[in-house]
Parts: sequence; structure tokens; C-alpha cells
Amino acid sequence: MRRASGLSEKRAYRVTLAFAHRVIFIRHGQTAFNAGGRLQGQSEVPLNARGRDQASAIGRFLRAAYGDDMARLDAAGAFWASPLQRARETMELARAAMGLAPLAYRCDARLEELSFGAWEGLNWSEVAKSDPAGMQGRLRDKWGFAPSGGESYAALTERVRQWLGEREGDCFIAAHGGVGRALMVLLAGLAPDVADSADVWQGRAMIVENGGFTWVG
Repeated sequence: MRRASGLSEKRAYRVTLAFAHRVIFIRHGQTAFNAGGRLQGQSEVPLNARGRDQASAIGRFLRAAYGDDMARLDAAGAFWASPLQRARETMELARAAMGLAPLAYRCDARLEELSFGAWEGLNWSEVAKSDPAGMQGRLRDKWGFAPSGGESYAALTERVRQWLGEREGDCFIAAHGGVGRALMVLLAGLAPDVADSADVWQGRAMIVENGGFTWVG
């Protein structure tokens, strides 16, 4: 999962995946690292008060707007989360707000956020001071670059591709911004150099189907 260098993987990357099912994706709610502009990656950081409110709010919205779909996905055991704490908290609060058993979901490590390696816990100003060469490498190829000890968007996308390849129906995912961008590329055909800067909202849901995606909530 992790890479030890900043070598680009962009040229070898395949852009789309044939996938006949719908994915409903939510990003975890806000954390103290989000609020402070710090890189979380695979560090364990809990939701803050705003993040907990966001998770419950999107659950209430989905229950009101897509209640039958949520019940169907629940019956099929199709709720999945990253095992990182902030994603699990988000899933549990959202499910509770949907009127579903909070803990009745599954986790898969392939849905974790990309690792920022040595950069985790830093803000971008601190990264620029501590690793100016790495910062320049990321600016040249944001999708393919991996910090020391970390992982690229391209590598994350390959593990998400593997996970999607095992799905046999619609699914619900609670995960991270990087996973959301991987879904945009794999299932909606968004170019990596567009997806790498696309907004992945907290407190909303992204519905991915029929080769496109829509944000709701």
C-alpha cells in the first residue's frame, strides 16, 4: 500500500472501470486536522463537534430522500467504511440518523485514505519548509507523486479498483477525500489531473452511477 519514493505512476494508470452498480459515497465529517489545515492521511484523528453534526445531518437527509434505498442496501449488507476512526464514526452516526443499527456495516482497509508518510500532521507551509523538493514534485504530478513513506493517488486508486471489482451490487461507502477522487476517476471518467483538485464535500453525499456523479444533501 505504501510507497517509499516520489516516482510518478501517472503514465501507467488506467482511467476507467466497467461498473454497472450505483455507489453512494460520504466523506467523513470534519476533524481538528481538517479545521487546522493539517494532513491526516492514515493518522487516527476523531471527528470534532462539527464533524459529528455533519455525519448525523447527511444521515437524516438520506433517510428522508432515499429511505427505501438505504433500507435495501442495509438488507443486502452493502454498507462499507474505511477502518480509520473518523470514517467509522461518520458511518455510525449517519446510520443511526437513518434509523439503522449503527454498527451493522463492514470495513475494508482498501478504503483508507492515502498515506502522506512523513508529511502527516504537517500543514502545507510546514511541508514546503521541510521538504521543498517533494513539494515541487507534487506540484508537477499531484496524482502520481508519493511523499517519503507515503502513497500516491494513483496507488490509492488501484486498491479502490480492486475493492470495486469484488462488488456485485449497489453499495454505500463512508471514507475519505482521496477515495472520493478515485471513484470520480474510476466510475465517472474524470481525468486524474482534474480529480486531484476536485471538491469532496463533508456533510454531503456523492451518488455515482451511469458514468457520472452528483452531490446531494
